[in-house]
Order: sequence, then C-alpha cells, then structure tokens
Amino acid sequence: MPPYIAREASKLWRRITMEIMVELPLLMEKWKFLLLGLVFQYIHGLAARGVHYLHRPGPTLQDVGFVVLPELGKDKAYISETVFSVVFLTFFLWTFHPFISHTKKFYTVLLWCRVFTFLVVSQILRIFTFFSTQLPGPNYHCREGSKLARLPRPDGILEVILLNFPHGVIYGCGDLIFSSHMIFTLVFVLTYQKYGTKRWIKQIAWLVAVIQSLLIIASRKHYTVDVVVAWYTVNLVVYFVDKQLPEERSGPGGSGPLMPLNGSKDKDSRTKEEHLKLMNGNSGDSPDWRQRTQVNGKLLEDGSPILTEIVMNGT
Repeated sequence: MPPYIAREASKLWRRITMEIMVELPLLMEKWKFLLLGLVFQYIHGLAARGVHYLHRPGPTLQDVGFVVLPELGKDKAYISETVFSVVFLTFFLWTFHPFISHTKKFYTVLLWCRVFTFLVVSQILRIFTFFSTQLPGPNYHCREGSKLARLPRPDGILEVILLNFPHGVIYGCGDLIFSSHMIFTLVFVLTYQKYGTKRWIKQIAWLVAVIQSLLIIASRKHYTVDVVVAWYTVNLVVYFVDKQLPEERSGPGGSGPLMPLNGSKDKDSRTKEEHLKLMNGNSGDSPDWRQRTQVNGKLLEDGSPILTEIVMNGT
C-alpha cells in the first residue's frame, strides 16, 4: 500500500474512532427514544395494514392531477420508488458523514432523535386521517376486479402482526391521505435545509421533492389531495416541533455546544449588527469617548501627546 494511502487511512480510522467515542455516550442516553421511533414505524405499518381490511374498491375519483399528468403504467411504476429509495439512502448516509468529515455540524444521534420526532408526529396525524375516511384506491392492485383490493379475514393474529411482509407492505390499499412517501421525503429535505451546508444540494433536494410528488401522482399511487395535504402538514409539523422542541445540548448537565451546531443565525445577526453600525456612522470597533486635544495638528489623548516628540510653536 502506498505511504500516502496508508497515512490517510490511518487518519480516517482515528477520525471514526474519535467520533464513535463522542456519539456513544449520546446513544447510551437516547437509545430508548430512538427505539421508540423505530417501534412506531412498525405501528404505522400495522395501522396501514389494518385499514386495508376496511378498504372497498370503487371507481377512481375525479382528480386534477390524473387529468394533467399522463399515467405511467404498471411497467414504469417503479420509477417513483427508485427516486424515493435514492432520497432515503442519500439522507441516511449524510447523517453519518461527521464520522469521516473534518467539520462537524451536528451529532448524528441527536439529529435522528429530531427526525424521528418529525416522522412520528406526522404519522400519527396520518393514521387518524386515513382511518377517518377510506377512499377507493387509485393504484392498479386496489381497483375493482383486483384480487388484492380486498383482504379476507385473517387466519390468525400472527398474520396481522407480521404484516404479511413484504407482500402486505408493497400491495397495501386504503392508507391514502396523506402520502407516507412524502412524509419521509419532506422531513429529510427540511432537515437538510436547516442543518446542511451545501446550497446547491438544498436546491436539488427541493427539486427532487417536487419531482417525487409528480411521480407519485403519475404512477397513480395516490390522489393529488394526498400529496398536497402532505406538503403543508409536514411543513407545519416541522415548524411547530422546532419551536416547541429546543435543540438539546450535548454535554452532561446541558453544558456544551447546541445540537446541531449551526452558526448561520449567529453569522446573520453579526452581519445585521455591523450593517446597523455602518448605517449609524459607527465602525465595528468599540467606541472611544476619551477627550482628545489637537495641538498644531497633533492629537493629545487625556492631555498626553501621542507621539514621543511634539513641536509646539513658541515653546
């Protein structure tokens, strides 16, 4: 192995080891919260499976998105899933980039605690919504005539608990309002919008979120209302949770830097203060109000000459 590669590999390993030592105490402190977030993902899947038993296929409802966007068809329905998988994978990998990056902007454990909070609150609202009203599914396997549109009574409780995985997860019906795919996509994009550092990636992320929305409608996996409701609901959830849930401190007893570390607000406030000073005719330095006296073009401060030699006419 070339010396340069060996040296860089050694640095990378030390970086990963140090980051593990930093994140491990946080994981030991927050593992119950993370486990709760993971368990609720299963509860959300269980609820989606349960509403499938209540689903009754019927004629596809009138939808503006179906009129505007051409139908992709069964053979191209995988496109929206592929885009979502890319979004999910890239966000997951990005949350672990402090383990190899030289700059640390957040703590991975605490960031995932925050992400799970956004997801759980949004999914709770989603469960209440799709159990309130069951719409006839627009997806191909949810339409009239499909054997998968209705679920027979389960043979036992085990069939319900295991969700008939993965078949039952892929071919679900009835859990329409609002889109689960858009919950994840928007939570990931909003999280990077706040804690990410690359402006061009933020712009691409929002573009991908719009494309994902259009693909979901074009593949007839959701009605347009499912996507629209997801857009404003998730944004409101993230907004209010951010206001009610202060960013935690990393150190014991609340000491240490805020998580995630984000200096953009401080930088903006400093810039505004400097701008106000310039507008008021003041510099960024602290004002000096000591009395100054001018003698023959030379400045005296507190009665003492600035220069070591001052020539005064007539003395």
